[in-house]
Amino acid sequence: MTLGNVLIAGGASGLGAATVRAVRRHGGTPLVLDIVKPSDDVPYAWADLADTATVEEAVRELADSVGGRVDGVFTPAGVDSCGPLATVAAKDWERVLHVNLLGTAAVVRSALPFLKTTRGRLVTCASTLGIKAVSDATAYCASKFGVVGFTRALAAELAGQVGVTLLIPGGMETPFFDGRDAQYKPPPDAKLNNPENVAETVVFALSQPPGSEIREMVVCSSEESSWP
Repeated sequence: MTLGNVLIAGGASGLGAATVRAVRRHGGTPLVLDIVKPSDDVPYAWADLADTATVEEAVRELADSVGGRVDGVFTPAGVDSCGPLATVAAKDWERVLHVNLLGTAAVVRSALPFLKTTRGRLVTCASTLGIKAVSDATAYCASKFGVVGFTRALAAELAGQVGVTLLIPGGMETPFFDGRDAQYKPPPDAKLNNPENVAETVVFALSQPPGSEIREMVVCSSEESSWP
C-alpha cells in the first residue's frame, strides 16, 4: 500500500520531523502543520494547535495544495509544563491540554472529511505517561490519558471507514526535554529511543492493507524506565 499524502501535525521537529523524513523515504508526500516552519522543503501551513480556527484553516490549506487528497494523518505535536499542580500557572497547565488533547482532536476533526473520502489512516500520539502516571506531570498525564481515551473511542466510531492507530512512545532523543529544570530532564544515563525508529513504526501503521488495523503500539527503548 502506498503512503500517498500524509499530514503531520508538529512536523517541524522531533518525532514529527523524523516522520517527515520516513514518509519521504517510503515514497509518500508529507504535509506539515506546525507553529514553526520546517527546515525540510515540504508543503507547510502555520497553525497553533491551541487555536482550533487556525488548525481548521491550515488543514484545508494543506489539503488544497495536493488537490484535496489526504491519505494519512499523524499527530505527534505536544508540549509540557512540569511541576506540582499548585505551582504551575493555570494558563501554562491549560495550554498543555489545549495543544496535546484538544489540538489532536481539532486536527482529526478537520481532516476527517478527507480521510473518509480516501478511506485513509490516522495515527495519534500519546505517551507512556498516557498509561502510567507520575508526580509533577498532572497536565501532561491528563492530556495523554485523554489522547488514549479519545483514540480508542474514535477507533470504534470510525471502524470500517478510517484506520485508527494509537501510538504510545517512550522517551526519545528529541528537543522535547530542552529548557526544563534539571530535575525534569532524563538523567545522563537514560536509555532513550531514536525518533527515526519510532517514525518507521508510524509508516508501518499507515501502510497497512485495507481491512488490517494496527490498533495500538507501545514503542520504546528496550531499557525504557517509564515502561512497563
